[in-house]
Amino acid sequence: MPKVSKDTVEAHDHGLVLDYAGELDGYTVNFVTFREDFDHTPLLVGLPDDRCQCPHWGYVLRGRLTYRFADREEVFEAGDAFYLPPGHVPVGNEPGSEILQFSPTEELHATEAVLMKNAEAMQAG
Repeated sequence: MPKVSKDTVEAHDHGLVLDYAGELDGYTVNFVTFREDFDHTPLLVGLPDDRCQCPHWGYVLRGRLTYRFADREEVFEAGDAFYLPPGHVPVGNEPGSEILQFSPTEELHATEAVLMKNAEAMQAG
């Protein structure tokens, strides 16, 4: 049976976020720790509706996270399993929040390319 864990994948330290990611048959599994509270809105500029279009399924291991949709906000807390359909924006999280998340790899990579481009532009000033 294929599996991934923090011990079997490489850590990606993005400063505000520590991410361990591995792939299972077309899906990316992320173990994510949010070090500080921040709004992802500026990072999603350029995606359709400036919102994440990749669906995610997951579980909140620790903390609390807030996501904005066109018509509402949703809050997920430790112990919650969640589904994020296309069209969401992570707008806040408690520092130290941790999630386990599953996403279609191809769609996730397209989203991450925009996130990284925007993060680089923000760092450049």
